[in-house]
Amino acid sequence: MRLSEIQSKKVIDVTTGANIGTIMDAIINRDGKVEAFLLDQGRGFFSLTRESDVQIEWSHILKIGEDVILVKKEP
Repeated sequence: MRLSEIQSKKVIDVTTGANIGTIMDAIINRDGKVEAFLLDQGRGFFSLTRESDVQIEWSHILKIGEDVILVKKEP
């Protein structure tokens, strides 16, 4: 699967059911494996402050579906 294919999917936290953003970028290790994804939380165009990026570890991803990515963030 290509990064461009999953960037349009919403990332949903299964614990809360909340939409936590969409994938903006991936962190790849030296072996070429995905370690984590960085999320875009939908900040508005006129937002003057940039919140820290949300990082979702690969191990927290439960399922990459057709429309959404289900994750379980750390408790």
